[in-house]
Amino acid sequence: MTPLRSICVFCGSRPGLSPSYAQSARSLGQGIADHGWRLVYGAGDVGLMGEVARAALTAGARTMGVIPTHLMGMEKGKRDLGQLVITEDMHERKKVMFMNSDAIVVLPGGAGSLDEFFEVLTWRQIGLHTKPIFLLDTDGYWQPLIQLMNHVVAQGFAEESLRSSYISVPDVPGLLAHLENHLS
Repeated sequence: MTPLRSICVFCGSRPGLSPSYAQSARSLGQGIADHGWRLVYGAGDVGLMGEVARAALTAGARTMGVIPTHLMGMEKGKRDLGQLVITEDMHERKKVMFMNSDAIVVLPGGAGSLDEFFEVLTWRQIGLHTKPIFLLDTDGYWQPLIQLMNHVVAQGFAEESLRSSYISVPDVPGLLAHLENHLS
């Protein structure tokens, strides 16, 4: 029997300004379901989190949401998930999400999404894991971050290998192809 593959999705608790962000989140949720993967995400029912979860659930995907107690109200903790884990704090949330996934995808988001990305990137950089990390670069959203990462390497604050520690993908079909390749 093929093991269940789980995709950790870090993303905004807001929708952002471009409608393409929400469309990409919905397409990813649908794609996760179509591939028989499980969605692991922040358990919110708002912003891009809500979009990806509703699409995944509607399409029949298994889901695991992880949310700290203090965000249950603010992020409207989604209770119709296959599994809901309530943690003490944000750090535990990230750890539970990471430990229950085979790959990490970062959609557009704010400071929280950046924090999540940098934590799993740092863990990979220091050899704590080899899980693939993907930036879904909808409408070039992550280009300033990629430029910053290149600057960090160019200024000698990270090894060249930092650039290969994550993969930037411009659209959901490309992302799903990368996930298929890494998870097969």
